Amino acid sequence: MQLLKRPTVLCVDDEIRSLETLERTLDEEFDVLTASDADQAMALLAQHEVQAILCDQRMPGKTGVEFLTEVRQKWPQTARLILSGYTDSEDIIRGLNEAGILQYITKPWHPDNLLLIMRGACRLFALQNENELLAMEMRLTSDQAEKNIEQKKQRLQQAFQLDEIRRHKQSPLNQLCAQAAKISPYDVSVLITGPSGAGKELFARALHYNSLRAERPFVVENCGAMPDELLASELFGHKKGSFTGAIMDHIGLFEQADGGTIFLDEIGEISPSFQVKLLRVLQEREVRRLGEHQRRKIDVRIIASTNRDLEEEVRAGRFRQDLYFRLAEVTLELPALEKRVVDIPVLADCFLAKAMVEFDKPVKGFTEETLNCMSQYCWPGNVRELQNEVRRMLVLSESEWLSADLLSPRVLRAAPREETQETEVLAGLDGSLKERIESLEKRILRETLIRHRWNKSQASRELGLSRVGLRSKLERYGLNKDFH
Repeated sequence: MQLLKRPTVLCVDDEIRSLETLERTLDEEFDVLTASDADQAMALLAQHEVQAILCDQRMPGKTGVEFLTEVRQKWPQTARLILSGYTDSEDIIRGLNEAGILQYITKPWHPDNLLLIMRGACRLFALQNENELLAMEMRLTSDQAEKNIEQKKQRLQQAFQLDEIRRHKQSPLNQLCAQAAKISPYDVSVLITGPSGAGKELFARALHYNSLRAERPFVVENCGAMPDELLASELFGHKKGSFTGAIMDHIGLFEQADGGTIFLDEIGEISPSFQVKLLRVLQEREVRRLGEHQRRKIDVRIIASTNRDLEEEVRAGRFRQDLYFRLAEVTLELPALEKRVVDIPVLADCFLAKAMVEFDKPVKGFTEETLNCMSQYCWPGNVRELQNEVRRMLVLSESEWLSADLLSPRVLRAAPREETQETEVLAGLDGSLKERIESLEKRILRETLIRHRWNKSQASRELGLSRVGLRSKLERYGLNKDFH
């Protein structure tokens, strides 16, 4: 089996404790280099191939933006990220324009979120290298280049066909996919609702690639937690000199998507003042770049998404009713994964197949017990959490089957769905003290046995029971290796 080299990331911060915390967090997945100032960081960059740089903004000497601007000139492919406890929009915009910042991360940060961001940054570095190799190959002949581009388009369109959305033949998504197939050819605005991680962007892409605009651009903007000025610059564009840091003209995403589709993710997060600006663009079908008087006509289809109840937001006065009706000509409501239990094994197999290729680590699949445990869990992170869990299991596995003991504790300890009434007993809805204790005891026994791969000696030792006592309890509760 070929071992993949871990990506190398560079953390730059003048605070030693902050550097140590970053190193401890990232060391799980990356080779971490640290530097306390820009000069040390430059010396490390000259000696190592670095995929991503995470740099504090406010440091003695050079600021993070100044340092990353120099990095951009020497190592343009290295992903550049700023970490700061300040959210000055001028700093953010200058970083985006001058240093080509991939992402602006605010303090305090969450370890899981930081790992996710750095994975994406290193993946972007790899894709840029792959793209350069592909570009060199495509320059060999124009005919071959056109053929490659056409094949890429076909693969992309095929990947996002509604029939390709992975689901069980009796999935709750079937009706939703049928509805999406009906509306995709028509230029109606679509609002996709549902919890985070449920696959809203996947459906947005499917709507685009099944429409008459499939040959035109599909662009995405996450509207959450972004200052109005920066969001306006991203969506509408700006003219050079229109604000501090605007060192060149910038074409907004609405213009970039002309003839195609723009996907506005987390639309429920935009401020009331920006809602007015967006409504005007949707009504007049034209944009005006910041710092310009000229208006430019646009022809785009709008698809938006939110995990909020926008109707409730309208009633509460936090979201404009006229904008809501502009966005929601048709609404598609994606269910949470816990409402699609039949889809869990199908999705898990799909994610496993992709992970085996990515990690070059083949296995035969999941044990039945593993799939049963996964089907009992509620998956608050939805499809995204399931994908992460499958990748984690594959990385940790040492045998040809992914057994239940590889599952995260939160998944393994989930109460079986058939024990819903017992869970309600635990919640205090009804039942005697004895019934509640027995329900809890049954769950503890089940989780312990699975974690020890049904080794009764190890389980009884951990629980402080004799083997005879454990066997008696298993018979009492009907627990055996086939139980699920």
